[in-house]
Amino acid sequence: MISGRRAIDKNLPAGEHNLVEWAKPYLSNKRRVFRVMDPRLEGQYSHTRAHAAAALASQCLSVEPRVRPTMDEVVKTLEQLQEPKETQKKGSDHRLRNSGLGHHASGKGNADATKKASAYPRPSASLLNV
Repeated sequence: MISGRRAIDKNLPAGEHNLVEWAKPYLSNKRRVFRVMDPRLEGQYSHTRAHAAAALASQCLSVEPRVRPTMDEVVKTLEQLQEPKETQKKGSDHRLRNSGLGHHASGKGNADATKKASAYPRPSASLLNV
């Protein structure tokens, strides 16, 4: 979502064919994460939100399944990143830090999370806009 690239693209240079293998090392580095960002965004996004989206992507790529967020957690985090700037200032940074990412929500079934996640439109570049 943040790179604008396909998961596999044989038209890219050899080391960049596989999006996960190429992007994963950049996602956890605050200075290098911008190498992964879609150049078509032309820097028109919040750096804080870009870092949060990269951290979420990194968690989703964890080798350990228990560390990966549920789809419900992913949707909630993406919704928080999409909130208007005024709402962000009033406490969503706190909610992002304490959103429970990496821990499965107790009492919620996967069907519920899948159902809720499928109701949302496909993410767009506007997610990271200021």
